[in-house]
Amino acid sequence: MKKWLKMTGVLVAAGIMQTGCVYTHVRAPLDQNFDKTELGTKKGRADIHTVMWLAAWGDGGTQAAAEDGGLTVIRHADSELRLFLFGAYTRLTTIVYGD
Repeated sequence: MKKWLKMTGVLVAAGIMQTGCVYTHVRAPLDQNFDKTELGTKKGRADIHTVMWLAAWGDGGTQAAAEDGGLTVIRHADSELRLFLFGAYTRLTTIVYGD
């Protein structure tokens, strides 16, 4: 039993000390072909939100992002993640660029 408690304590401590537990903000491209990327003149965003791992809402799709920016041609797309307090609140955003 002591061994089990010790192992659990080590795992919990390792989880707490991980980078980004309190706040994370990262952005990454959704494209893989960058040799001829043009961003265009317009930008649109679409969000998905989650709260306390219990509720989620929003439309984070590329179509919703294109409609938000008034785009008819998508040239590039990014994904942005903001995470607070171990994921108690999370916002995932799709960002599209084009004309």
